[in-house]
Order: sequence, then structure tokens, then C-alpha cells
Amino acid sequence: MGLRPVFYISDGTGITAETIGHTLLTQFERTRFVSERISFVDSVERAQEAAERIRKAAEMHGVRPVVINSCVDSSISEALADSGALLLDVFAPFIEPLEQEFGETRRHAVGKAHGLVDFETYHRRINAMNYALTHDDGASINYDEADLILVAVSRAGKTPTCVYLALHYGVRAANYPLTEEDLEHDRLPPRLRPYRNKLFGLTIDPIRLQQIRQERRPNSRYAQLDTCRREVAAAEMMFRAERIPTLSTTHTSIEEISSKVLSTLGIRREMF
Repeated sequence: MGLRPVFYISDGTGITAETIGHTLLTQFERTRFVSERISFVDSVERAQEAAERIRKAAEMHGVRPVVINSCVDSSISEALADSGALLLDVFAPFIEPLEQEFGETRRHAVGKAHGLVDFETYHRRINAMNYALTHDDGASINYDEADLILVAVSRAGKTPTCVYLALHYGVRAANYPLTEEDLEHDRLPPRLRPYRNKLFGLTIDPIRLQQIRQERRPNSRYAQLDTCRREVAAAEMMFRAERIPTLSTTHTSIEEISSKVLSTLGIRREMF
């Protein structure tokens, strides 16, 4: 089966179009896609250029492309429609009902979803990101200002989850890597005990962990399957003994992990 070309096109960053489009396309398992994001299509001329690229993709793959469009200017959308692709406007199903409900006509403003909304929220995100980086892998052990602390063995997904929480929610997320010394006991390391209400444990299938570690340190003791099994088992025993909420990251996306962590710890933040 050939590839179906998909274009995420926006007059801004394209993040909204790509996020919604990707969510929709994951519902179709038998179709294979090749995707491209075209950002800042903010004029008819740029839309015409994008339409030409879409037509070339149709010729190359011999199938009608799909365009996920978040451009707010109707003239730009019309130019994109000339490509002959299946054009899906992410705003169209919602704007008219909302206008009727609010008694207000929408503003055709570009880049509102991911723009600099206000300095307070922007600085909260930046400060949270700095916090995540300075408190990565136990680099700093002062967790007084942490909103949460992820605890897990090495390479179980702590760092990317902390970065995502900081960037998208402004959450001060620290992480603590369980060392061999920590795992010799089924109790929390002393430095974590004062913060147990902020703790969330991550675990992972040992075989998957071995694959990840093998990429980082090939043929090392650190990457041996026996080491991975022993560390994961010890960490899970500690989490059970201490009643720390836990989630497996083996088949879970960063977005899902983050949502589960926030929900479990009762942290309510809007996504930026």
C-alpha cells in the first residue's frame, strides 16, 4: 500500500493543525501517511506556492493528498483548495455555532493559540523550564518549590515528561533517579521523604528499558537485561511499600503520562 501525503498548513506555527490532524489520522490503522508541515502561510501567494507543492505530492504518490488547514483567512483557504486535495478546516465545524451562541463574530486573528498571550504566563513557562533543567536527574535536591517530583530508574522517561510539563503547563517538575544504593532498600531515599506528597513513580517494562539503555551505552552492565529487571523490580517494590502512585511508561505517550500525573496529584493547570 502506498503512502498518503498529508499537509498541515497554517498561517501561524502549525502546531494546532498538526496536533489535531495527527490525532485524527491515528484512528486509521491501515493507511500509511507521509506528512509535512507548512507554517506561516499568511498570504494568497504563499498559499499558491503551498498548493503547487501539494499538487506535486499528488503526482508523486498517485493519490489525493489530505490538507489539515488552520488558516483563518478564507482567501488563503480558497487558494489551498485549488490544489485538489481533501481540505479539512479545523475551525469550520465550530466557528458558526460559537458565533451564534456568543452573539459575536470571530476575529480573524493569526497565531492566537501559540502566541505570547501575556508576560505573566510566559515567564511562568520559562521559569518552570529552567526549574526542570536545574532539577534534572537529581542535579539539585532542594525540592521545596517543586510542584511534583518524578521518581524512577534511569531512562524511564522522567526528563522528557518534566520538560513537557514545564513547557505546556508551567509546572515546576523535578525528577529523581533511583540509584543502586537507593534500590538496596524498599524505603524512600531520605532526601525524598519530606516531599512524599509531591512524588509520582514511573516504571517501565525491563525489555524496553534494556533497548533504550543499549542505545545509550551499548554492551554495558548498565544496559544488561538482568540489571534492568533487577532495578525495575526493586523500584516497583519501593513504590508499593511507600504507596507512591505509579504509571508504566512502556506504551504511554508523554502527553498521557503528564495528564495522569497532574490528575493524580491534583494539580490543575491550563495548557498554554
